[in-house]
Amino acid sequence: MKTNQILGVILLVVGVILLFTGWQASESLGEQVHETLTGRFTDTTMWYLIGGAAASLGGVLLILKK
Repeated sequence: MKTNQILGVILLVVGVILLFTGWQASESLGEQVHETLTGRFTDTTMWYLIGGAAASLGGVLLILKK
């Protein structure tokens, strides 16, 4: 495996973990109340979701890059 592919796998794993953490946070009672009152997630949850999506996408692109 090339270094870029290894880095891609690491980024993909980290991204999936961040997405899972963000999803778990969005399902909590406090987050549900905040979303109901304000219409959006807290900043922390949004950063988990955005960071997870970006890391996952970057990881996939590095894995597929030749």
